[in-house]
Amino acid sequence: MQAAVIDRPRPESHSYAKCIEVSKRVRWEIDRDVIRGRGFDLSKKFLPDGLSKVQEMTTLSAAEKRLMSQVQGRTYAYVFGLVERFIGAKILEVSRDHALGDQEALEALVRFADEELKHQALFRRIEAMLDAAMPPGYVRTADPNAVAQAVLGASTWAVLALTCHIEIFTQVHYRSSIERDAEASDLWKDVFLYHWREESQHAILDELEWQREDARLSPEQRDRAVDDLIGLVGAVDGILQGQAKTDAAYFMSIAGRAFPADEAAAIERSLLRAYRWQYIASGVQEPRFANLLASLTTPEQLRRIGAALAPIVA
Repeated sequence: MQAAVIDRPRPESHSYAKCIEVSKRVRWEIDRDVIRGRGFDLSKKFLPDGLSKVQEMTTLSAAEKRLMSQVQGRTYAYVFGLVERFIGAKILEVSRDHALGDQEALEALVRFADEELKHQALFRRIEAMLDAAMPPGYVRTADPNAVAQAVLGASTWAVLALTCHIEIFTQVHYRSSIERDAEASDLWKDVFLYHWREESQHAILDELEWQREDARLSPEQRDRAVDDLIGLVGAVDGILQGQAKTDAAYFMSIAGRAFPADEAAAIERSLLRAYRWQYIASGVQEPRFANLLASLTTPEQLRRIGAALAPIVA
């Protein structure tokens, strides 16, 4: 069977070695470094305006916009915990390819998987803290294990593409929004500061492993993998639609006033737009990811992906 016809970069061992060095240097612990005995300050925002898009929700008061940022921030932590379930499992799987080969690559990926397990524990802890601090009624619409099982049924190329997309947009979100927001909760910012420090290495390893997997595929296999990726993005959008609906209902149930039907519908639409921006559009429009995707697909495949994304990112 003919190998790939597109000239693609290959991973180099020293890149794995660099990730190991940085992983050792930035290593942190949940209680000692992140939480440090603190709780969440509900007088402050969680998710910054650049991500929550609350300034577009013009019918909300300043206090309601702050509450909306907290509801969205709660979901932001939940979704990261959700996706890291399948990311950790996939990285453990691909690390086996290096078990009797490149030991630097193996160590880098084992560290990656270990850090993903720690991140899941962090976000479970955050969920429990927010459950205690915020009013009851919040609903998580997707089960992490069920989502992971569905995602891991797709081709490795597609799962690594989705993983790379997620871990690149975490970099963008922190540096362009979370880090810069002086009005956000200090604990909230620290959660994503420490998360970002380790995710920076993960994004590099995602790129290396995605390129490595791509080099193994025939054109026909890659074409099927592109369809898998389109399906995964559609599944993510389905989760976002369900969560936007329940988050809108939760927000309106705790905001302290009645919302007319037209305003309620507008809030739900705005939430879905914000979630599509956060979890899909902000990643696919980031040049680092867009350029990598273009280098690993043909123009026709890229057009197919773009057509599938168009209704979501519009």
